[in-house]
Amino acid sequence: MRPLRYSINVTLDGCCHHEAGLPPDEESMRYWTAQLEQADALLFGRVTYEMMASAWRKPATGTWPDWMGEWQRPFAETIDRAKKYVVSSTLGRVDWNAELVQGDLAQSVQQLKQEPGESLWVGGVTLPLALADLGLIDEYEFLVQPVLAGHGPTLLAGLREHIQLELMDRHEFRSGAVAMRYRPTRVMAL
Repeated sequence: MRPLRYSINVTLDGCCHHEAGLPPDEESMRYWTAQLEQADALLFGRVTYEMMASAWRKPATGTWPDWMGEWQRPFAETIDRAKKYVVSSTLGRVDWNAELVQGDLAQSVQQLKQEPGESLWVGGVTLPLALADLGLIDEYEFLVQPVLAGHGPTLLAGLREHIQLELMDRHEFRSGAVAMRYRPTRVMAL
């Protein structure tokens, strides 16, 4: 079964909004590129899909925009070519190498996890909360930035039950950011 990993940038005070002062740097972009390259497919909700497509989809001209630095292009190329699944009840169709996922969320994601391959990756805020509540996330990866946002949406706000996590890996960046990867602990009934 393919594990589902939730990965996101987050501030020290738990804010996970993309405008919370979390600018990418070369080191974190290399890290995220390597993580995405390990995934068979990406799973997005509508908002994250549209946001990522607007930033990282290769223009029809075939030329990346001038604002994109050379160091950002490997990430852009990796996410642009990645297989994507989009969970949405409002979109009628998707493109950008994507398939629409509709219907029962638990059943649909469980089916994706059972397909052959190495791993699935999910990003965003709303969809991961629903997946965490359903117990479908196998790994949590947080790149904690040395920033205090003081406002904005926070990580997994509204989670129905707490989830105990076990540290699997930790990576420190020169910027002071720290990537931590966890797995939920499984408590066996006695």
